[in-house]
Amino acid sequence: MPEDTADPPSRGPIDTEVLDRIATHLARSDRFDDIQTQPAYAPNAVVADYDLGFYPGGVTRAYLRIRWFETDDFNIHYSEQYQTGNSWDCRWDRHPNDHNTRKHFHPPPDTSTPGADTDYPDDWRDVLTTVLTDLDDRIEAFWDQ
Repeated sequence: MPEDTADPPSRGPIDTEVLDRIATHLARSDRFDDIQTQPAYAPNAVVADYDLGFYPGGVTRAYLRIRWFETDDFNIHYSEQYQTGNSWDCRWDRHPNDHNTRKHFHPPPDTSTPGADTDYPDDWRDVLTTVLTDLDDRIEAFWDQ
């Protein structure tokens, strides 16, 4: 935990070059139906909507929202939206904060805070591989039931 929790340091500006690379990388995957780089409703992120063919019928939307900063801090939020109006969310984070170490994971189903302290690779490609592998396991679990 940081020593001075009154004013955690800034994450820095968004790294638009890395966001563009992330969008290009995700576009090569058949997991996603739509990928938007810095859409009007999330101008600091890449938003990748999953192809709903990977999900059972009760899922109405599943997406990743990825923010990457010039400091190599990041926030990757995954959400599943259901016909019932409920959602299932989790989040991978690397940033200064007052609730966990810099690297942490906010667990499903509601991204509770504090999260679990963890470790992530340094390179964005390796971070993305970690996240996508976790989510592939989540999606496969729908069909193993």
